[in-house]
Amino acid sequence: MSEKDSPNLETALLALCLDAGPTRTICPTDAARAFAQARGEDALGWRSHLQEVRRAAVRLAGEGRLVIYRKGKPVDPQEFRGVYRLGAPRDD
Repeated sequence: MSEKDSPNLETALLALCLDAGPTRTICPTDAARAFAQARGEDALGWRSHLQEVRRAAVRLAGEGRLVIYRKGKPVDPQEFRGVYRLGAPRDD
């Protein structure tokens, strides 16, 4: 598979958040697993993508295309720490 044909992590993140709907969030590990699977990697390949998922999430949140949540509340993408979840932006 060429670089041009390989799945795009940001596109995968956005699709997963949209599929979850406006009132639900996804776990970053789910995104890493889906990305690794789309790339044809083995069952544990997702682990190597966790930092990539975080960087992509911060980038997309900075652009207002997704929201990073910690303990159920939106957080500043440049300042959060620890366990987090991702979701589509809400209108409320």
